[in-house]
Amino acid sequence: MNGTARLETFSDGIFAIAATLLILDVTLSGEGTVAHQLVQAWPSYAAYAISFATLGIVWVNHHTVFTQIDKVDRTFLFINVLFLMVVAFTPFPTRVLADNLREQSKAAALVYGLTYTAMAVCYAALWFYAAKGRRLIAPTADDRLVSGISRSFRPGTLIYAIATLSALISAILAVVLYALIALFYVVESSVFGRNAEPEP
Repeated sequence: MNGTARLETFSDGIFAIAATLLILDVTLSGEGTVAHQLVQAWPSYAAYAISFATLGIVWVNHHTVFTQIDKVDRTFLFINVLFLMVVAFTPFPTRVLADNLREQSKAAALVYGLTYTAMAVCYAALWFYAAKGRRLIAPTADDRLVSGISRSFRPGTLIYAIATLSALISAILAVVLYALIALFYVVESSVFGRNAEPEP
């Protein structure tokens, strides 16, 4: 077992690359006036905003998780690699969603949701592997925070699965739910962030 520094550095790099690639897909069509093109690019803005916010929240929570972990093993490393593979994949479904949201493509919204559901599954697996029997949890970790993180992970996969299935009904409904999930976790992560701060 080793410390977490190299893993965190590698993970941060993947998050940074994925987040950067998102903005590269926000482009103008080249048809009509600039003002018209800017207005017509709204699907790209929406897809970018939801994806960037979600990746940002996941990155912040990834940091919080690693404040509670002080060692890793081979299995944990492979789970993290699988998780990062999904993170690195996110620019693709974001582009697909942006390109097809105006036509309200259910398939595009479904692929987007499946990607983030897979991310939720991998992320939960990462945490629960570390937390089971406090396998990789630091001896100094706050029990209340550890329990709180576990509670926050439990509904994640189900919430994303429900939002993803809603794409079969309406692409717009699914996108709204994806945005609401991101907003929910912004609020929740801010609560855990305050709980994770050391008392003066």
